[in-house]
Amino acid sequence: MTGKTPRKKSSTRRARSKSAAAARTALDVLFCDNHLLVVRKPAGVLVQPDETQDGTLIDMAKEYVKQRFAKKGNVYIASVHRLDRPVSGVVVFARTSKAAARLSEQFRGREVRKVYWALVEGTTPAEGTLRNRLVRRGRRSRVSRGASGKQAKLEFRRVAVLDDKSALVILLHSGRHHQIRVQMSAMGHPVVGDKRYGSTQPFPQRAIALHARSISIEHPTRAETLTFQCGVDDYWPNVFPEDDGGD
Repeated sequence: MTGKTPRKKSSTRRARSKSAAAARTALDVLFCDNHLLVVRKPAGVLVQPDETQDGTLIDMAKEYVKQRFAKKGNVYIASVHRLDRPVSGVVVFARTSKAAARLSEQFRGREVRKVYWALVEGTTPAEGTLRNRLVRRGRRSRVSRGASGKQAKLEFRRVAVLDDKSALVILLHSGRHHQIRVQMSAMGHPVVGDKRYGSTQPFPQRAIALHARSISIEHPTRAETLTFQCGVDDYWPNVFPEDDGGD
C-alpha cells in the first residue's frame, strides 16, 4: 500500500488488549503528556455522548486526567476524531485547545495515517483500492450512484482466509461516516457482525469485526511523528501481523 509521507523522529506505543468489560472500568492508556491522551477504545463504548446517555470514553478520559494529576474543577479533553460504537481501537484526545486545533487540522488535511484490521464475509481479492462517493442519510451512509456525496478512498490487503471470511489490513485515506463498513459492503464483503450493512454472521460481544489498529500523527508542539497501536480482544482470530501495523 502507498501514500506514506516522510517521517521525522518516530515513536511507537503498544498496549496489550483487555476485555471490553475490564476496559469499561479502567481506561487503557497508551500515551499521555501535556498535550495528548491516547487510549484503547473497547467495542461497545461510545466516544462521545448520544441520546442513550450511556457512559463515554471522553468521560473516562476526563476522570483519568483528574485523578492522575489531582486536577480540581473541570478538565479539558477534546475529541479530534471518532470510532463507531461497535468498533475497537486507538483513539486520540487533545488535552489543550492548541493541541485540539492542530490535530483537527491534521485530520482535515488527511495527514494522519490510519490502519485498520477487519474480518469481512467472503473471499476478497488479495489486495485492492476502493474509490467511491458516499452519501449520508441520518445514521446510515451509502455509495452514491451519481456525482453526489463525498469522495472516499481506502486500500486493503488480505492477510488470511478463514473458511468463508477474509482478514484484511486496511489503510484509510479519508474518514467518511461508516466508510469502511459501507465500502466493503458495497463490494459484497460486509464486515462480520455488521448487520446494519448486510452481515449475516455474528461477532462476539455485540461488536463488529473492525479494529483501529494504529494511528500516526505529528505531535502538536514538537517535530515528531508518533505512531500508536493496540491489539484486538482475545475472541479475534490470531492471523494479523503483530509487527506490521499495516505498513
